[in-house]
Amino acid sequence: MKRFAAYPLLVAGCSGPLSTLEPGGPAAADIAWLWWGMLAGAAVITVFMVGLVLLALGAPRPVREGRWTLGLGLGLSMVILTPVLAAGLWVGERIIPRDDGVVTVEAHAWQWNWRFTHADAEGAPVESENTLHIPAGQPVDVLITSEDVIHSFWVPRLAGKLDAIPGRTNRARIMADEPGRYAGLCAEFCGQGHARMRFDVVAHADWPPVLNGDGTEAK
Repeated sequence: MKRFAAYPLLVAGCSGPLSTLEPGGPAAADIAWLWWGMLAGAAVITVFMVGLVLLALGAPRPVREGRWTLGLGLGLSMVILTPVLAAGLWVGERIIPRDDGVVTVEAHAWQWNWRFTHADAEGAPVESENTLHIPAGQPVDVLITSEDVIHSFWVPRLAGKLDAIPGRTNRARIMADEPGRYAGLCAEFCGQGHARMRFDVVAHADWPPVLNGDGTEAK
């Protein structure tokens, strides 16, 4: 039984506020699905390679080079990698932002904080620091930029990461299926305070939310 005692530690990284395998939105679900597919393909190739190593350790035997290099080497790789490539292209196409009039918010990064801006009910800009407010159940485009060095906007449970680059605005689409709080962070090393450069995404059932003057949610 002792050899199974470490199993909970091995699977502990599959859940939690920063887990990509516990998606809270459609983009993250597509990415998680792709990850599992890549893991399955890698597992098949690994088992095959281990089998070849074990076979090589046995007694010498005649082999047909064409069967191994073309049939198993090239053929097996193509059978596994072709659908993985197709799935990656399909997922990438699905998560690309479209110009379809969704809610838009802004994310400004600087060492080592985030400033987010969204529009209130009257269209006036509302700023908040290290807390991004979005509607739940709706796609949201985040316009991402940086004021100093390259950072990276990442909310693992909602979408993939995207760089924040000085002088350039990148667009990421996120969506939270349910109201709640989702953890985000800078995923690009940006200096001494990089580890502290985190933020929260709050998905609201009622949009836009009512906030205090400092950007915190009114009780």
